Amino acid sequence: MSITSLQRRNQGVLVVGQLLSGVGVASGVAVGGILAAQLAGTTAASGFVQTASALGAGLVAVPLANLAVRAGRRWALSTGFALGAVGAGLVLLAASLGQFWLMAAGMLFFGSATAAGLQARYAAVDGAPPEKAGRAMAIVIWATTVGSVAGPNLSEPGRLFGIQLGLVPLSGPYVFSLIAFITAALVIAVFFLTPPSPTSQDASAGSARVPPSPVKPVKAHGAWRALRLASHNPRALFALVAVTGGHAIMVGVMVMTPVAMNAHGHTLEIIGIVISLHILGMYAASPVFGWLVDRIGSVPVVLTGCGILLAAITTGAIVSDSSNPVLMSLALTLLGLGWSACLIGGSSLLNQSAPTELRVPLQGANDMMMNFGAAGMAALAGPVLALGGFFWVNMMALAVLIPMVVLGLRALRTTPEPATAESVTDAVG
Repeated sequence: MSITSLQRRNQGVLVVGQLLSGVGVASGVAVGGILAAQLAGTTAASGFVQTASALGAGLVAVPLANLAVRAGRRWALSTGFALGAVGAGLVLLAASLGQFWLMAAGMLFFGSATAAGLQARYAAVDGAPPEKAGRAMAIVIWATTVGSVAGPNLSEPGRLFGIQLGLVPLSGPYVFSLIAFITAALVIAVFFLTPPSPTSQDASAGSARVPPSPVKPVKAHGAWRALRLASHNPRALFALVAVTGGHAIMVGVMVMTPVAMNAHGHTLEIIGIVISLHILGMYAASPVFGWLVDRIGSVPVVLTGCGILLAAITTGAIVSDSSNPVLMSLALTLLGLGWSACLIGGSSLLNQSAPTELRVPLQGANDMMMNFGAAGMAALAGPVLALGGFFWVNMMALAVLIPMVVLGLRALRTTPEPATAESVTDAVG
């Protein structure tokens, strides 16, 4: 099988996996904060569930990247989804026992599915031509649309299903998560094929311009060494900050939206629609941003995303007192669009800014950073919402956006230089 045919086959498998994982992750997002607040007896606890999920995703990001180097994307992705299924099961147990701490522990494992879904965007460019790498990544990200939009709308059916099973009503959607993650793990494990490349790092690069180089020990080119490289490269640094900051902004605002709307008396059906529109914004336009990356470059796309995020934050701040569902839908849709531009543009820029040998470790390090950043934002967002309301949640997001724009303007003025292993050694050694 040619590398092109293999890449297309794997892309199809990734699409199916992303559809399933989208359902699994999104099913719990719309009700997780509310369920946590019920178990803990305080609104401030609602953000800590998302914190646990993001923290779990961050903790497994580098190990999954290392597993991809040693055993291939197949086992890394399927392992991530399997751990997510374990997390969904623990959440169900926690709800039945009424234990908030056990739910938080379950969400740590639940976050592994998010980490696997994020790593899939890099697996999508394995074997893809350099001039189509942005679109290849965007197609797999786009595939999450159907599952992610359907997931929040399963909140009410999931609640009713939970009642029929004798479960705590709001834990019902996590049954859907459990089934979806198990199926995704099986699909990847059975059907995904590792490209027959001399080194899996070369495959992850998806570029014919960089000739294969001898395999070097992962320990010598690990995540921390890759991050040291990025700190010496304005474009790589901006890529890391764009992906991390964009994700933190999105999570911090999004996870508090259901809680804020619930406090204003909105039903689960209305909340589900708003979150669905948000997730539609996150994924539906990703092919457009991927095409723009290939046409105009990664940095302009990320800066466009920053502008969209500013519009989302402004709208969210305006609507904070009333939680008007129409304006909230607009704010959350813009939030998703801005996240999409930052993720696709930033991830593409990251691939372009690192040599082949360091690409996978740097990918894992970036995913670790973005999830730890999201965990921090979610942890702060709960108390901020409880003390100052949804307006200050958006102001917190604005504080993250400002340095992103500053670094982006700096990167825009920087001439891109081809990355080589020798230049990396000089820079970080």
